[in-house]
Amino acid sequence: MELNIGDKAPDFKAKDQDGNEIKLSDFKGKKVILYFYPKDNTPGCTAQACNLRDNYEDLQKDGYVVLGVSQDSEKSHKKFIEKQGLPFPLIADEDHTVHNLYGTWGEKKMYGKTYMGTLRTTFIIDEEGKIEDIIQKVKTKDHTAQILNS
Repeated sequence: MELNIGDKAPDFKAKDQDGNEIKLSDFKGKKVILYFYPKDNTPGCTAQACNLRDNYEDLQKDGYVVLGVSQDSEKSHKKFIEKQGLPFPLIADEDHTVHNLYGTWGEKKMYGKTYMGTLRTTFIIDEEGKIEDIIQKVKTKDHTAQILNS
């Protein structure tokens, strides 16, 4: 599914690292940073999560809620959050339901091999649930600046 700026962000229901149900519609009236990343505890994903963590207060001051999504399990997310001290929830999307809604599960290439995986993408969603921006060329170490300057 191809989403564009101005589209209504697809609502979803999924579990976070503690098994709590999270729905995008729960955040109506708030700005949401919905970021899709490939894997917990890998260098790029850790850099991205820690950049958001280190700038979390600034993001909150600007009215943002941060939600991370990967295909990792609740247990993996819980360990990642504890190890890195992440102050925001991570959504376990093991069956790719949320990825498919946002078009972030697709073909990737590495070392000449083609495989299916998460296309690292961040959606900025406004208070009305509309997509305000889509960041596809994510700078993992400077992601907050990309978001705040978008």
